[in-house]
Amino acid sequence: MRAPLLQITAIDVAIDAMRVLRGFSLSLEQGQMIGLLGRNGAGKTTLLRAVMGHLPLVGGRIALAGEDLAKVPAHGRAARGVGYMPEDRRLVPQLTVEENILLPVWVSRTLVREERLELVYRVVPELKEMRGRKALLLSGGQQKLVALGRALAAGTRLLLLDEPFEGVAPALSARIAEVIAELKSRGFSVLLAQSDLNHAQSLFDARVVIERGANIGDAAAA
Repeated sequence: MRAPLLQITAIDVAIDAMRVLRGFSLSLEQGQMIGLLGRNGAGKTTLLRAVMGHLPLVGGRIALAGEDLAKVPAHGRAARGVGYMPEDRRLVPQLTVEENILLPVWVSRTLVREERLELVYRVVPELKEMRGRKALLLSGGQQKLVALGRALAAGTRLLLLDEPFEGVAPALSARIAEVIAELKSRGFSVLLAQSDLNHAQSLFDARVVIERGANIGDAAAA
């Protein structure tokens, strides 16, 4: 039997000696889109950062296609096809849109620049139109699209999207929802963290609720 693409098993994560994740588990299959739902401070960002290797595990296990990620350094997560869109975007202000998108490609030995850019611009064509603009000149919503494009450039196997709709004007929120729908139609595997069900709820194949760093069941029941 084939292992899930992402298997998170009873993980514990602590920040400054405070335990933030407490035995949290999640399983995501190839081509599946899961909504990770929870209030602000519930542990969503901590979970995604743990998957990316930015925070160490105190206990439990995270595996990508059966491979234990504890043995993979943080920079090796992107090299294994995991794209990450942080809630705060984390763009380099003085770099152009295209340069920000290409950041994970430049440090990868396997990603091909032309192929990744072609995919990003096909899914989010407006990024091609503003590819020469510096990130600092963009609106918050436009920066979200760039961060999504950067994640897509690296995410050949899995996309981790942290609050993609947070702080975005309604028109751009609708556009981001369209892009995520396009990803789903293309069979991408996506773990999307958000605080509520107001956006893209119809796209989820499954929903997992996190509260105080632990599982509490499906959102429909909650």
